[in-house]
Amino acid sequence: MNYRQELIELAVGARSAARVLATVSTETKNMAIAAIAQALEENQQQILAANAKDIAAGEAKGLTKALIDRLLLTPDRISDIAQAAREVIELPDPIGSVIRGSKRPNGLQVNQVRVPLGVIGMIYEARPNVTVDAAILAIKSGNACLLKGGSEAFETNLVLSQLIQAAIAPYIPQTAVNFIAYTDRAVVTALIQLHGYLDVVVPRGSQRLISAVVENATVPTIETGIGICHTYVDASADLTMALAIVENAKVQRPAVCNSLETILVHEAIASQFLPQLLARFTTLGVEIRGCERTQAMIPVVPATAKDWDTEYLDLIVSVKIVADINGAIEHIFQHGSKHSEAIITNDFANSQQFLAEVDAAAVYVNASTRFTDGGALGYGAELGISTQKLHARGPLGLSELTTNKYQIIGTGQVR
Repeated sequence: MNYRQELIELAVGARSAARVLATVSTETKNMAIAAIAQALEENQQQILAANAKDIAAGEAKGLTKALIDRLLLTPDRISDIAQAAREVIELPDPIGSVIRGSKRPNGLQVNQVRVPLGVIGMIYEARPNVTVDAAILAIKSGNACLLKGGSEAFETNLVLSQLIQAAIAPYIPQTAVNFIAYTDRAVVTALIQLHGYLDVVVPRGSQRLISAVVENATVPTIETGIGICHTYVDASADLTMALAIVENAKVQRPAVCNSLETILVHEAIASQFLPQLLARFTTLGVEIRGCERTQAMIPVVPATAKDWDTEYLDLIVSVKIVADINGAIEHIFQHGSKHSEAIITNDFANSQQFLAEVDAAAVYVNASTRFTDGGALGYGAELGISTQKLHARGPLGLSELTTNKYQIIGTGQVR
């Protein structure tokens, strides 16, 4: 089926709404977001009933426990989503803020100000909370959006989008938030080729989804990449700290993009650290896949070449022994996804080398990669973590959902 014409109609409605949103007050946008939060809380049972259908269908399809966890909504999770919406209300409105300004010698006042991107196409998998996150962030940053969620969360997303549209109607056009109610993959191809109708596309999900969007889109794309995240345990590391950090990074929520996938261990401390790691992870149910040198020290599943390039999103971790920090950085250069990388060390020079040489959106010293999140870093809610270098990198929050406009004010100057 060719979905282009239907999507164009949605995009035209969204573009009309975007023109309104670009000029409405912060107060009006905040009231719309508050109404969304209230609607989530007041219609919790309706949301949970729809989510139960998606969970049952997912289990019947054999989705992994990690994916089911991504999909699952509970009363507490719905409350958290509503609270996250209210937190966005408290964030500064980026629209109209002056990035920089100056008065030229000829008297011209030149201001570079933040303005909305326009119409955002959001393509994502499994997580129904993204439907709400995308809607409220788009509204606050003055953008309209077209949302294409994954088939796994279709029933939940459909109910959420209906509640959102009803909630915002008294304040802003309902077409500011549009849910694409098709599960056919062909609709994604049609959506990402709406050049002239969409201003940007943001894919969030598996490597397959992201690659398909990046390779086939005719609309500018902000790539929120997968997270093959590493933690390097240096020779000088506090091993108690290292164990606590890698446990948090791997176990706290393994199905998210900032969770740990590979541990790199300096050879000088491997014989001391690895048995402790094995004991800790065996208790926690984490499968370790190790390089040949790791296999010689502890009983683990042999790692293959594929493991170094795999985002497990599960209670699985690969371990490699390296000669030094240079070996760790080289491994990250070869296999990292430019998402989040960490070093555990008490050597200041090594920490600075790691910060300077590792190419990633977030680089850590003595901390868990799980902090790569807009809220956790103090910047508020975000659509995902951008791993590209143009326009935005790292948490894709309110400011990153804007572009700039130059406003030049004169008194009759000519050139």
